[in-house]
Amino acid sequence: MRLILRFLKPHWKLCTLTIFLLIVDVAGALIIPTLASQMLREGEAGVAMQTLIYTAITMAVAAIISGAAGILSGYTCAALVARVAKDMRDALYRKSLDLAVADFKTFSVASMTTRTVSDVTNIQFALMSSLQMVLPVPIVFVISLILAFLQDWMMGLILLAVLFIITVIALMIMRSASPLFRKLQNLLDKMSTVLLENITGVRVVRAFNKEQDEKGRMDGAFYDYAYTSIKANRMFASLDGLSFFAVNLFVILVYSFSGFRVTAGAFAVADITALVEYALLALFYLMMAQMVILTLPRAFECAERVRTVLDFSPTIQDHTEKDVWFPASPENVVTFQNVAFRFADSSLYTLKNLNFSCRRGTTTAIIGGTGSGKSTVASLILRFNDVTEGELLLDGIDIRKMPQKQLRDHIAYVQQRAWLFAGTIAENLRYSNPNATDEELWHALKVAQAEDFVRSLPDGLNSYVAQGGTNFSGGQKQRLSIARALVKKPELYIFDDSFSALDFKTDAALRRALAYETQNAAVIIIAQRVSTILHAEQIVVLNEGEPVGIGTHQELLLTCPVYKEIYESQTKEAQEQHV
Repeated sequence: MRLILRFLKPHWKLCTLTIFLLIVDVAGALIIPTLASQMLREGEAGVAMQTLIYTAITMAVAAIISGAAGILSGYTCAALVARVAKDMRDALYRKSLDLAVADFKTFSVASMTTRTVSDVTNIQFALMSSLQMVLPVPIVFVISLILAFLQDWMMGLILLAVLFIITVIALMIMRSASPLFRKLQNLLDKMSTVLLENITGVRVVRAFNKEQDEKGRMDGAFYDYAYTSIKANRMFASLDGLSFFAVNLFVILVYSFSGFRVTAGAFAVADITALVEYALLALFYLMMAQMVILTLPRAFECAERVRTVLDFSPTIQDHTEKDVWFPASPENVVTFQNVAFRFADSSLYTLKNLNFSCRRGTTTAIIGGTGSGKSTVASLILRFNDVTEGELLLDGIDIRKMPQKQLRDHIAYVQQRAWLFAGTIAENLRYSNPNATDEELWHALKVAQAEDFVRSLPDGLNSYVAQGGTNFSGGQKQRLSIARALVKKPELYIFDDSFSALDFKTDAALRRALAYETQNAAVIIIAQRVSTILHAEQIVVLNEGEPVGIGTHQELLLTCPVYKEIYESQTKEAQEQHV
């Protein structure tokens, strides 16, 4: 509830107007039975026709005002709820951008998608229904009970008892259903995860003929969700019957008791009409609210899931919002000083004893076996993870002392798995620099060895790119990703095994072009192939997360057995393939 109030607060004027219009609508609806009772009494008393016409006009005015307020409240309520849902989704999206990479172990991608889309939709529907159907209930109860007690205290007590019993039963059912709806949302996350895996991994599924196995897994997720839904709905099945029974019971009691009291002269027939109308109106709103009650337990659980994300503190946070001052073009762009790193859920260090610098105008290569921590080095520089020990400096300043945005403004990163966004080639290249000209885009494509294939496309820079770049080959996607990094023109380039899909000829041509293009910046190349890093002025060899050699290619062949073994194994493999 606090979450919803948090997002309602900025729209308090619209919220106040909506509530006021709802009160006018309900009050007008309840005044009409009172006026009808008055007209009947006037008719029985034989008053003048002018008086009856005046009462009829008053009823018509009340009906018009009530109807107009109902229509306007529907418009204002819809606008209010839409704005709240928009703000909530904006907050979740901004939070997802603030989360560190490690935080997505707590909130999976499928779960974040479900919370942003499905959970907020459930909250939006429940809020709309609550404002239009639940909020009027206490207003109707209070006004109808007051009017009923004014008519006859015994009838007022009967109405109070009936309304109290139904309300207690509804609240008990809501409380019992809450754990089931919490389970339902978790099962929805599970369904989303399995479905996402099946769609994104469809090639693997088909390649291994696992369609039936995955269907069984998906059916299991669907069955769990359906079984829990049925169990929750059973709890509400009796609520309709109880409500209708209460309505009919009250009508029987009203007519029974009022009949005796009319005979005794203590009650008027006109009063019976008004009293039954109050009761029916109150029970009508209660039954509408009952429909909303079905959605409230789920909405509360959805709100709790959204609140959990919004109140979560990211593991990587800025310690200052102000940009720091950088010295002008220092020699060392990046410096590792006694850096060690381990994940929060591990007692073993992924990296340790890192001490090296990346100088401007030079290339530093990082190589090692699988799991040696190569990509983690890039993750630390980009501050996707924070160092556990030591310091990591950019231009001589600890990266933890600057805003993440400022840090990443100085870096261009090409990840191992090239990713392109849906749109055009030009839009993807300008992702790193929105102000880049077409000439700059073509220059970056030329350096990245992508100019020829882009020019061969019918629309050139305006050629369509599918989500993830699935309409291009692996090598084309890598070259476009490299071109995107070059458009940024930073002082540090990080290429995380981003030449792996290139043939040797293209790789060599690209490295020659890069050497000239990046002569005023530092370059870090994380690679598996020794052939990609032969030209590097500095090669860092990692083994089990620790540097075992730093030097040039020739120096390492003489001084580093691990590097020599990697080189000889790849050279032997290449010779065997050639033969």
